[in-house]
Amino acid sequence: MENKGRIVIISGFSGAGKGTLMKALMKEYKDKYALSVSATTRAPRPGEKDGVDYFFVTKEQFESMIEKEELIEYAQYVGNYYGTPKAYVDEQLLAGKNVILEIEIQGALKIKEKFPETVLMFVTAPSPECLKERLVGRATETPEVIEARLSRACEEAEGIENYDYIVVNDTIEAGVALIDRLIENERMGKVADNQSHRVSANIDYINHMRTELKRFAKGE
Repeated sequence: MENKGRIVIISGFSGAGKGTLMKALMKEYKDKYALSVSATTRAPRPGEKDGVDYFFVTKEQFESMIEKEELIEYAQYVGNYYGTPKAYVDEQLLAGKNVILEIEIQGALKIKEKFPETVLMFVTAPSPECLKERLVGRATETPEVIEARLSRACEEAEGIENYDYIVVNDTIEAGVALIDRLIENERMGKVADNQSHRVSANIDYINHMRTELKRFAKGE
C-alpha cells in the first residue's frame, strides 16, 4: 500500500544532533511526518508538557498499558519505563504519514521484528573528533557526564550494524534533505538509489568511529 506511511526509527549518539534534525524535519515537511510521543513513568522536566514531549503516566498506568498490549515497544532505563503507544502510530500511518520514533537500539530492534518495513536510521557526527567537540562544546555538562556519554557512545556503536542507514549530520539542512530522500525512496521502492548510505556500505567508517570512541572513553 503505497499511500500508507512508514515507521522510521532515528537513533544516534548523544551530541550527534538527532533532536535538532527531527525538529527541522517536522518543520520542513510537517504534512509528511508525525513525531511519535512516548509514554514514560519519569517525572516531567522543567518546561516539558504532557502529550507534547511525553505522555507522563504512573507506573501502574504504564503496566496496565503493557498488559493490554497498547504499546508497540517498551523498555526500562534508570528505573523508569519508556514506551511507544500503538494507537497514535496506527492512526498516523493510515493517514499516510511517516511516523518518526526517536528511540534507542533496544526498542528499535523490537519494532523492526514486529514491523519488518520499519526503516532504521543511525545519526552520527562527521567524525569521532567532531562528536567529542559537540559534547564538550555544550558547556552545560560536567567532565564526568561527558566521559559517561562517550562511554555510552562506545556501547551504541556496537549496534550500528542492525540499522538500515547511517546519516552523517554535517549540516542540518543536508541532514534533513537526506533523511527525507531516503524515506521517499523506500516508500517508492527506489532503494537502489540509497545504497551509498546503507550501513553495509559504510563499515570502514563505522569501525573507525568505534576505535576512536574507545580511545576517547579511555581518556586518550
